[in-house]
Amino acid sequence: MKLDILAIVAHPDDLELSASGTLIKSIKQGKKVGIIDLTRGELGTRGTPEIRAREAAKASAIIGLSIRENAELPDGFLNNVKEQQMVIIPFIRKYQPDIVITNAIRDRHPDHGMGSELTSKSCFLSGLRAIKTIGKDGEEQLAWRPRAVYHIIQDRYIEPDFIVDITQEWSKKLKSIEAFKSQFFVEKEKDEPQTPISSPEFMSFLESRARDFGRTIGVKYGEGFTVERTIGISDLNQLS
Repeated sequence: MKLDILAIVAHPDDLELSASGTLIKSIKQGKKVGIIDLTRGELGTRGTPEIRAREAAKASAIIGLSIRENAELPDGFLNNVKEQQMVIIPFIRKYQPDIVITNAIRDRHPDHGMGSELTSKSCFLSGLRAIKTIGKDGEEQLAWRPRAVYHIIQDRYIEPDFIVDITQEWSKKLKSIEAFKSQFFVEKEKDEPQTPISSPEFMSFLESRARDFGRTIGVKYGEGFTVERTIGISDLNQLS
């Protein structure tokens, strides 16, 4: 299955928190979209990998994803090295995305910045014919390089290069986040260990960030992204 957009992110819930509105909007526009979670989040303070897998499946259904897979790389130990690149390249070649969305270029959690570097390098290497990979069907995969790699903005503020209007998608974005109940504040679970994202104030922070991005482009809610190269257009009317 060829995808229009493939998100490759460090942890289950990274994408939901930062760019699920954009994916929901793209799917509404008829695009095929998927997510590869690089790790199972097994070092997380709350929940278990099995719980997070179930939560990711629920979030995927809410968003409307065509696929979601897990690369099962080690949580906390992502590294931009050949062994991990060779795990990611087959996913890129399998789904042949035009656009890849990945983690923030730098962030509070070191796996986010490293996931960003690892994915970006893997996208480049995936386009080299001299690198051979075999698909699950036993056939040699064709080289494929995405047209663009965009980076989400996560906990730490980064000035966005572009912002997507997600005003109409906001309520469904919240539902996709709420699917990860083990990670976020729920009243009856308030005795669970606390993390930077488990307090009730965290959801207020997310909304404030989305409102700030939205205000920048004259809408209610937005999601920001950074780019690796200058974006080119052929029609000024594509800009708003």
